[in-house]
Amino acid sequence: MEPAPVTAMAERSDVRRRQGVIAAVLVLIGLPLVLALVEAVSYDVRNRSNGTIVSSGREREYLLYVPRSYDRSRPTPLVISLHGGAMWPAAQRETSQWNRVADEHGFIVAYPSGLSGRGPRAWRAGGSLGSARDVQFISDLIDTLRASYNIDSTMVYANGLSNGGGMAFLLSCTLSDRIAAVGVVGVAIFLPWSGCTDQRAVPMVAFHGTADKTARYHGGPTWVAPVVFPDIPRWTATWARRNRCAPNPSDSTVATDVVRRAYTNCADDAAVVLYTVEGGGHTWPGGGPMPEWFVGRTTRSIDASGEMWAFFREHRLPGAQANAQQR
Repeated sequence: MEPAPVTAMAERSDVRRRQGVIAAVLVLIGLPLVLALVEAVSYDVRNRSNGTIVSSGREREYLLYVPRSYDRSRPTPLVISLHGGAMWPAAQRETSQWNRVADEHGFIVAYPSGLSGRGPRAWRAGGSLGSARDVQFISDLIDTLRASYNIDSTMVYANGLSNGGGMAFLLSCTLSDRIAAVGVVGVAIFLPWSGCTDQRAVPMVAFHGTADKTARYHGGPTWVAPVVFPDIPRWTATWARRNRCAPNPSDSTVATDVVRRAYTNCADDAAVVLYTVEGGGHTWPGGGPMPEWFVGRTTRSIDASGEMWAFFREHRLPGAQANAQQR
């Protein structure tokens, strides 16, 4: 057989090169789509809730974290952490970093989800019918977790960021027989004190930045909602009066940009504490990264979740076990 002409061999080689180039182009075109799909699936997995219950006739979601150290034979504290407006449970988990503190100290963390309705997820924390349903959801969630885990009914705590902080305040006013203490960060308050009907003195710890443009430190209207938010130092003082604390708080500098104000000698030892972060934004001190261009600076001088847990564990709910047995 005679060898193929050089021109024919060159043509076949050229065809193979063109085919290789086309294949490479197709791979390059398809690769971003594949990566986007992988990222979408990964994002969904990272941000997925892992529990649902039916409350007030609606399916409600939550994300639960149980540390490896959990021991069914031992009553375990429960921390309920509430996301801010337009956020979701996994976002609150990453922002607050409660799982890390739970691993260190051995408690369970639940991140419930507000309802979206016609807009982003949020808590109806202003005292409406939706508020009552959200309060019932948290109560039902506590019951659900108590049925599956050995929850210490004297150590159930609620905390939240922004709108979630407002919901934690609502819980202190309406579910004080089940919530031992509350914590708020950059709290956006929608419920007036006149709507706070429970009489029990509830311990409270707050963290607020002076440069918070979403819920201003000294109050007033903002872009976030058509309400006038209160002045935070005055609001904290009102909580202290609610708890019948001594009128003169003590201030201490805990970091170059953080001052701690503590109201003590309160009824039932229900202390009230405010951490003021100089130049801090609408962020969780020591928490996960948030877009500074949008929410402002996050201080690393203190860890809000760690400080909050130190406060929580000093305050138990008197008679909670007896109350729980009667439910």
